[in-house]
Amino acid sequence: MKKTILLNLVALVISVAFVSAVMAEQKPVPQATTTQETKLEKFSGVVEKVDEATKDVLVQYHKEKMTFSLGDHTKIVEGKKELPFSDLKKGMWASVEYKKEGEKLMAESIRVSMPKVTAKKETPSEKTTLSEKTPEKK
Repeated sequence: MKKTILLNLVALVISVAFVSAVMAEQKPVPQATTTQETKLEKFSGVVEKVDEATKDVLVQYHKEKMTFSLGDHTKIVEGKKELPFSDLKKGMWASVEYKKEGEKLMAESIRVSMPKVTAKKETPSEKTTLSEKTPEKK
């Protein structure tokens, strides 16, 4: 009878050792919510309004408007140069990378550029007025 109890005790110790080793090797299951929060979305358009009091920027592309909140970690970049928030002006083209935090859209980075200025074409009436004002050389 002593041999049976001893054999059962040894079998129990060995099985506990194997089970604990298997459980230690298992990796924890990653949570799905953390991968969704880190995913950044993009929106591009023209800066329509800059609110320095609340650090909000309204960006519009055609009829779609989005308001982004800027935090201390938000980077504003023009080319390779980093800009302060005060240099963000209405009319600039902006490409915003943002993430959603509840109802707010938090901007992670903003790439801005000055809009391309189109050259003003002269109309025929402007040409005649210019030629009338300048005397012809003989």
